[in-house]
Amino acid sequence: MRPYVFINSAMSADGKISSSLRRQVRISGSEDLLRVDRLRAESDAVMVGVGTIISDDPKLRVKSDSLRSWRLERGMPENPLRIVADSMARTPIDAEVLGPGCVIAVSRSAPAERINTLSKRCEIAVIGEDRVDLRELLEMLYQRGVRRLMVEGGGILNWSLIEQGLVDEICVFVGPMVIGGRDAPTLVDGRGFAEKFQRLELVSTERIDDGLLIKWRVVRSA
Repeated sequence: MRPYVFINSAMSADGKISSSLRRQVRISGSEDLLRVDRLRAESDAVMVGVGTIISDDPKLRVKSDSLRSWRLERGMPENPLRIVADSMARTPIDAEVLGPGCVIAVSRSAPAERINTLSKRCEIAVIGEDRVDLRELLEMLYQRGVRRLMVEGGGILNWSLIEQGLVDEICVFVGPMVIGGRDAPTLVDGRGFAEKFQRLELVSTERIDDGLLIKWRVVRSA
């Protein structure tokens, strides 16, 4: 068993989630940022890859006081669990994501000294040999009560989850800008499909700010 997994992201009109500098780019407007905060508040856990931690240093916490109160009223922690897929334990020791409620998933190949250092600031889950075994990680999260998992990228983690059939829904805000650049990260990077491409079913579209919010359901193979 695993949680319901949905990817939420923002990309430019040409499919980029950042520039070739791989630094945080403001694509969403204020209304979409509020939507993202609501999604976090409604989730049991939020997951990113270590590349997102290194480039953006996100906190991955619920920003709204009212939404944190809403969670507390329902017997939930103020914030969802924060999960980082980090095979080689590269998360900086001063990363904003660290602290109570953070789980760093590493592989058995991660340097022991890095694991020991990070374990002073968060929980460590050792899963997989050379890379984090995402299927096993999701099973572990389900056993801990996570039923709804929000994935906030980046492109490599998105690809790995989609390739393994571990994603149920993809929700993307398409912003009114062009970033360009062959080296700029996209919504889904990695090796990519050469054939038998992953099919999606359109669920809804909605204009938000000056962009478009698109929601797809992932179609399962027969």
